[in-house]
Amino acid sequence: MKSCDVAIIGAGPYGLSVAAHLRAAGVNFRIFGKPLDTWRSHMPKGMFLKSEGFASNLSAPGKDSTLKAYCALRGIAYADRALPIALDTFLGYGDWFRARNVPNLEDVLVTSVERQKDGFEVTLETGEKFLTRAVVVAAGVSHFSYVPAELSNLPSGAVSHSYDHRSLDHFKGQDVVIVGAGSSAIDLAWDLHQAGATPHIVTRADQIEYNITPNPDADKISYQLKNPPSTIGQGWKSYFCAIAPLAVHFLPANLRARAVRSHMHAAGGWFMREKVEGTVQRTSRVAIEGADLTDGRVVLRLKTASGERKIVTCDHVIAATGYQVDMTRLRFLSEAIRKQISPDGRSPAVSSRFETAVPNLYTIGMTAMASFGPLLRFMVGAEFVAPRLAGALRRRFKGHRLWARALSGRTGAVDAAQARHATVAVE
Repeated sequence: MKSCDVAIIGAGPYGLSVAAHLRAAGVNFRIFGKPLDTWRSHMPKGMFLKSEGFASNLSAPGKDSTLKAYCALRGIAYADRALPIALDTFLGYGDWFRARNVPNLEDVLVTSVERQKDGFEVTLETGEKFLTRAVVVAAGVSHFSYVPAELSNLPSGAVSHSYDHRSLDHFKGQDVVIVGAGSSAIDLAWDLHQAGATPHIVTRADQIEYNITPNPDADKISYQLKNPPSTIGQGWKSYFCAIAPLAVHFLPANLRARAVRSHMHAAGGWFMREKVEGTVQRTSRVAIEGADLTDGRVVLRLKTASGERKIVTCDHVIAATGYQVDMTRLRFLSEAIRKQISPDGRSPAVSSRFETAVPNLYTIGMTAMASFGPLLRFMVGAEFVAPRLAGALRRRFKGHRLWARALSGRTGAVDAAQARHATVAVE
């Protein structure tokens, strides 16, 4: 059976970034997954990234693998701020990054991870099995889409999640309700309008909010002292969470949770305001009490804060209601592993180097957000995670293997099996 030191499950921004750093460090690894599949297959095809250019990089050693470098090479207009990045540009950048830094990506899915005495046995959808000493779970939002229970009575053809839609052309001529007021809801509403559908945003929020329009004084020191910019938002709280996630890790759990909540508010990209305002119908300050299908139409029962009831009918409902970590959905992990790392199914507690309660099993990205704060909710968090985790894995495996070989050569009496035992013992 084949073996490797590290298996990375997931080929989104976090998985690709860790792989790039491991490759540069000479660590023996394999990486599995469909490259940037969430972005490629589950985002509206005409969308623009909500993050600014300087916060939309994958991470690799050196400075020649950034989005800015890619745009310069391809002659694509780029700016660190105030110039939205088209999804197609980002996907092209991702393919270029992968070809340069992660050429060994295997476009297959992992179906099973089981603990073994000295590591893990991994099974692929092809039927191949192999052994690995460590596993990095870089599962993105694809596993965690959340649909409110109030919509559970609807059949699958009448309700979907925003994650389910790449193209919206099949909704032409239909009335579609989007539940939510975040960037996904706003982007979908605009794309539905462009596709010839009639979108209607329904939200509990008082109003639809948008990110702050770039300020022409943003580069001035006086402005930055009052409202410092960061990769995850403006203001001193965001700045601290963005530049000091390790410090956030050591804060009390209630303060970390508060930091996460403060960055989970719904808001669209600033550039979407002029498109959506006055174009898309919306009903605000309402909660969904239930939904049914009557004569082929969806009937939504709504309740206002004052107790007034309303009815809204449509052909289809899209829940743009975000994502919630639920480790029970990671079915490729054995039940024993899932229960050990997360007894309640929620975000597992991880060490300062992203290790779970199962030795040599690491989890990064959204699943580690509760331990490191809001930075890991965003793609830019890979710039913190990748070099730190890759460095820890390099020291753990590459350095220990060299030590074991040196010990074997010095004594002349340690066979290969003893050398392997010595490597494990050091850890």
